[in-house]
Amino acid sequence: MSRVFADLRAPQAADLSPDAVAVLPIGSIEQHGPHLPLSTDLVVAESLAHDAVETYGDAHDLWLLPPLAYSKSNEHAWSAGTLWLSATTLLAVLDDVARCLATTPVRRLVFLNGHGGNSALLQVAARDVRLAHGLRTFVMHPSLPADHGGTSPAAELGMGIHAGIDETSLLLHLRPGLVRLDLGVRSVPEQLTGYERVRFGGAVSFGWLSDDFGTDGTIGDPTSATAERGRNLYEAMVTAAGQSLAEIARFDPRPSR
Repeated sequence: MSRVFADLRAPQAADLSPDAVAVLPIGSIEQHGPHLPLSTDLVVAESLAHDAVETYGDAHDLWLLPPLAYSKSNEHAWSAGTLWLSATTLLAVLDDVARCLATTPVRRLVFLNGHGGNSALLQVAARDVRLAHGLRTFVMHPSLPADHGGTSPAAELGMGIHAGIDETSLLLHLRPGLVRLDLGVRSVPEQLTGYERVRFGGAVSFGWLSDDFGTDGTIGDPTSATAERGRNLYEAMVTAAGQSLAEIARFDPRPSR
């Protein structure tokens, strides 16, 4: 049985369960240094959403929505190839998608976000959609970015947030033909280690553009990336996504009676 929402016929969409969970993968089209494709975030989000729905869809009544390729990537606006939406436009698009989904019986919508620059805005969208359309909304990530409190390998000094070892390894696993590892260079902004609180994932966040740090657009160290590392990372992501989606499918914040 296909769990691709767009493959349904209209009467089938109208007959979905209120317990169904719609999963919207959100990526980006943006520079990822000289070695990774513009589609990096989209590839990761779309692949993970597809594999999670395929693996766990029957157990939790999951439905895969068509991916949103363009999102808020203006931190990379300086670079050729970056295609981005303003915050206003992205919020409007997400609201429109949710408004349409709300005409079906589905009452759970997951934003599976592959681009860290969307994170704060998706939290805003989740609450606005909850209020405007009555959907239960959730924001998931393939993994928590280092600039949001996640971790990155020690060699990247906690700053592997863009096109570094993990992201490059994932693409070597998922789309090896799109990777030019020979063009990747270590581009860790080591000058930031002099700040204890104002840093990626620190107590004080800061607005940044990806050309602020004197690098080639990479913020990390892709040079030791491997497909094996990417496979291990990706398999862990699929497992974690399944666990998250299982909780989402039964989530109810109201007290039990």
